[in-house]
Amino acid sequence: METSDIRVLLADDHVLVRAGLRVLLQSLGGIQVVAEAGSGDEAIEATQRHQPDVVLMDIAMPGLNGLDAAVRILKQSPHIHLIILSMYTNEDYVRQALSVGVSGYLQKGADPAELELAIKAVMRNEVYLTPAVSKQLVQEYLHGGNKPVAVHELTPRQREILQLIAEGHSTKDMAQRLSLSVKTIESHRMEIMNRLGIHDVAGLVRYAIRIGLITTDS
Repeated sequence: METSDIRVLLADDHVLVRAGLRVLLQSLGGIQVVAEAGSGDEAIEATQRHQPDVVLMDIAMPGLNGLDAAVRILKQSPHIHLIILSMYTNEDYVRQALSVGVSGYLQKGADPAELELAIKAVMRNEVYLTPAVSKQLVQEYLHGGNKPVAVHELTPRQREILQLIAEGHSTKDMAQRLSLSVKTIESHRMEIMNRLGIHDVAGLVRYAIRIGLITTDS
């Protein structure tokens, strides 16, 4: 490895996706994949241990999702450049990602050359947004952005509970996982429903899938 190599950590819950990204990045030259993670919690631990230059992070992962993992990583290591790599270009997630200090947002369907461009851009301390994302944000700005409260305005705890609800966990199971009371979980769920204007669990599940918080194959 050359001393100038860019050190990258891959965080995605699909092993084949990580394998493909590893091969692609190593073929570019000047980039070394130093670690991989299959969940948000693993990504936080691996980032602390390896201190990469760049973290490529999916959003929909089991346990701690990519956005909330990004918050913790950037709080602990603000010098790290973090790029969200997702199937989704939902504007709520893009705004949330940018607000917590993410350096880039890239679609998984992007051309391999775009991934290289994104990594080099963030290493120059620039923000890189995939063209589809940039277009969405511009259109939103031009049309005034008068939208109902969305997922980026939920607290990290509420996003965590929304994800667990969508994954099919019971109230008791969520309480045990998060070390909270059943009553507290129910209060959070009610607040989530009120904020999103969705008043049944099935609706919450559909919403979580639509915005990419979970995927139908996870």
